[in-house]
Amino acid sequence: MPFQPNTRWRSLALAALLGLSVGWAQAQALKVDPVQDDPPPAAAPAQPAAQTGGIRSANIFEIAPGADTDPNYSSQSNAERGQVQPGNNAPMWRDVSKGVTGVTSLPYLEAGNLIQGFVQYPGSRHTTAGEAWRQVRNNWIIPYGGSLLVIALVAVGLFYLRKGTIPLHGQETGRVIERFTYVERAAHWVNAIAFVVLAVSGIVMAFGKFFLLPVIGPTLFGWLTYALKNAHNFAGPLFAVSLVVVIVTFVRDNLPSKGDLTWLLKGGGLLGDHEVPSHRFNAGEKVLFWGGVFVLGLVVVASGLFLNHLVPVFEYTRGNMQVAHMVHAVASVLMMAMFIGHIYMGTVGMQGAYKAMRTGYVDETWAKEHHELWYDDIKAGKIPAHRTPGQEGPAGEPVKA
Repeated sequence: MPFQPNTRWRSLALAALLGLSVGWAQAQALKVDPVQDDPPPAAAPAQPAAQTGGIRSANIFEIAPGADTDPNYSSQSNAERGQVQPGNNAPMWRDVSKGVTGVTSLPYLEAGNLIQGFVQYPGSRHTTAGEAWRQVRNNWIIPYGGSLLVIALVAVGLFYLRKGTIPLHGQETGRVIERFTYVERAAHWVNAIAFVVLAVSGIVMAFGKFFLLPVIGPTLFGWLTYALKNAHNFAGPLFAVSLVVVIVTFVRDNLPSKGDLTWLLKGGGLLGDHEVPSHRFNAGEKVLFWGGVFVLGLVVVASGLFLNHLVPVFEYTRGNMQVAHMVHAVASVLMMAMFIGHIYMGTVGMQGAYKAMRTGYVDETWAKEHHELWYDDIKAGKIPAHRTPGQEGPAGEPVKA
């Protein structure tokens, strides 16, 4: 059959037309219309008057679990998606990130709020409250608080290398004076033991991952911190009660008196051979009492009880808990730094200091060298040498411990 040119051109035209048809069909299948960010629904039901932002409550039983199998699921607008799956659309999550509170049937105070609103705590950027709290804790409290404790320990170590244990310069007389009664010693030791438990557990929980976790590993560290966290919570109320007893017991002898300013200006004479005369408690001990025990102690107790949900009336929101935690952490670190010096002087720093709190008695020589004004008042009869009944010797003479 002879070749027909018209037939060849007709075949090529049909092939080209068929290719264009297939390409056009594929393009239509892949075409996705641009979706508005949050177009208003055509017939969306009216929102309740208390509704805020793009967050609304939804009954999970009314949301079809197979909504994503709908052929039009991928092409739904945000408004349409908000009707099918109220919790799965861009505007809703933008509102969540801004701290907008939605509506929920759960009874918890902040159940409708997933992410806190923007705040700026001291030392943080203007960001969500949770992130602001994290910045304050990780950028300020942890590094600077840890450095302060290390500085206090180093200072005590240097003082010990320079001065050593402060000894008695005179010979003991064998006659003793009752420095602390049984009630005073009981209050002190209960408070001291609770303080040590709180301090050790608090240090491990706050700083342990830097110096303890690499040594003992995550498993043991996890169990240890869990146990210390519970010990911390139980020791807190005991510390709170004993702190009040300590304040009431020792407040009278820690009131400011003549000679306190001189003692402070001369540093108590601790670097010399003779101490500056003082009453029953010197000015350094009074600063510790009012600053460390009274102010910081009460702040630590109040914030700690709040963190344990033991303070009535207040609302335990995340924001309130964050503020309470920051206050608690700062006050605790300052209190521990102050008491490092007190613990040092009450143990290895001064001869006879630990014995005084353990037995309640000190030798006359100790009283004269370390608290001369107090000793003079005792010798003058202004203060009894023994306040516990039954501890006087013949004719009121002090007995030996």
